Amino acid sequence: MDDKIFYITIFISVLIAVIILFFVVSIVLYHRRYIQLQRERITAEITILENERKRIAADLHDSMGPLLSTIKLNIHSIVVADERDQQVIAKSSGYIDEVIRGLRQISHNLLPATLERKGLTEALHEFIRQLSDKQPLEIKFHTSGQINIPPEKEIHIFRIIQEITHNTLKHAKATQLQIALTREQGFYLVLVRENGIGFDVKKARTESSGLGMKSLAIRTDILGGSLSIDSAPGQGTNYFVKIPVG
Repeated sequence: MDDKIFYITIFISVLIAVIILFFVVSIVLYHRRYIQLQRERITAEITILENERKRIAADLHDSMGPLLSTIKLNIHSIVVADERDQQVIAKSSGYIDEVIRGLRQISHNLLPATLERKGLTEALHEFIRQLSDKQPLEIKFHTSGQINIPPEKEIHIFRIIQEITHNTLKHAKATQLQIALTREQGFYLVLVRENGIGFDVKKARTESSGLGMKSLAIRTDILGGSLSIDSAPGQGTNYFVKIPVG
């Protein structure tokens, strides 16, 4: 009788253990599937966003720009004798020039034409030159050797560096920013250092409501890479992104 009770107890214990194990495995698998679906959704959203940026940039550059230039030519073809009318035409022409420059800048911000024509390195050089003309931040960019990054990865790496740079300008109060892009042992490596006020990385990741940190993590994840941020209040910040070539 005692043996029977013992075996029944063992059987029930094993059954309960199997049921618990089943639920644990199911939860783990569900969680993994949920993360995978979230990643696929976010990847699709970013892909759509980049395609929309590309389309809008092309529309602004190819349609609105020439149209405004044509309007400007038509305005200048109007012959008026009154000096005040001539001044109005001159001012209108100046306004159109400002709008054209603004559209070009918006188009470039949406998608730098240099990125498609000449690749990531030249696009980054151009991006840094434009910022250096407007900002007191000293930016140095270093790259070496043949990197040969596929276009589908170039856009994400460009956005990562762009986001870090904008975050530095907006929050870090830094005077120097160093950017290095290399290819070593089957990985693309991005290292960014700035001498700003620093921040609590863990707190920023858990409490930040902005898209900056999230965008860096998501784009790095899309590339199958890893992102490391080393910072502390008063010590500046180092960003290290490691992306597999394959």
